[in-house]
Amino acid sequence: MVIVSEAIIFCYSAYKKRAVKFKMVNDNSTIRWGIIGCGAVTEVKSGPAYQKTAGFKLTAVMRRDLEQAQCYAQRHKVAKFSNNAADIINDDNIDAVYIATPPDSHKHYALLVAKAGKPCCIEKPLAPSYQESIAIELAFKEANVPLFVAYYRRSLPRFNKVKSLLKNGAIGQVRHINWQLNKPANNIDLSGQYNWRTDKNIATGGYFDDLASHGLDLFSFLLGDFTQVAGIANNQQGLYSAFDTVTACWQHESGVTGSGSWNFGAEARQDKVTVVGSEGQLDFSVFDEVPVLLTQGGTKQEFIVDNPENIQLYHVNNIYQHLVNNKQHPSCGTSAVHTSWVMDEILKPKI
Repeated sequence: MVIVSEAIIFCYSAYKKRAVKFKMVNDNSTIRWGIIGCGAVTEVKSGPAYQKTAGFKLTAVMRRDLEQAQCYAQRHKVAKFSNNAADIINDDNIDAVYIATPPDSHKHYALLVAKAGKPCCIEKPLAPSYQESIAIELAFKEANVPLFVAYYRRSLPRFNKVKSLLKNGAIGQVRHINWQLNKPANNIDLSGQYNWRTDKNIATGGYFDDLASHGLDLFSFLLGDFTQVAGIANNQQGLYSAFDTVTACWQHESGVTGSGSWNFGAEARQDKVTVVGSEGQLDFSVFDEVPVLLTQGGTKQEFIVDNPENIQLYHVNNIYQHLVNNKQHPSCGTSAVHTSWVMDEILKPKI
């Protein structure tokens, strides 16, 4: 049985008050954002969402390569660019910061943003370890400013539909959830070319850290916090230093059990989640844009819920609602810390 840190529990009660302080100190009608790490994830998935959200303005971007930062700024029509994160974090014309760098640098930048007293959104996973995640959350709690984490599936209509079906008893009492994610080795893996996603010093679980964190966080959103977690991890291919296969089992606070298998050396790609209930079954995908399938009494029903072009759009819209209208965001520092704990528990015996 897991005993969640008392500090983390305390964080949640303080967290809900943070938006009030931000509204009092910011007298601008528009909240101006800066991005630290304007890499691939910000091109379509997230960056444009900050430009499309009413009340937000993407004002500055940073990348260590100044030429690439300038190129991004020109393509996305962003006024300021820099290769120095401090230029973004300490700029009085920047109200909030989005950290989109690899996870090993999240804590470093996050502590600077917390010190500057600015709301922050951090890419997932929150940090490479549970302990670093706790440190980030506590820094923002002490600064009394909001922390968001880009587990954007909590905000997507597709998964809110799944949550609604489960809550309304579409499959009766939920008994078990299973997720199987298989992917073949890609060209970078096979070539031996460096990839931070498979460097064990940055991501012990390799692609598991990058991809499975999304699903495990989603399951916590759908079924409640995890209470017991165990896992097995291995490197079957020897193509890189991180693990390439992970299996796990767990239990949610509701008593629902779960299991998962993630293999990144399989022959074919597969992404399937099955939720078994006392009166039916629900099937969906974490990453693939396929219909949600409800099976009940031999009858099948499909629900097609499209994702937005910019996948983080609803997530970013909800940040605005939290900061301006005090509506609690579904992906805060506390929920992301819990996901970090789940990931650590799965990999812990092997780390």
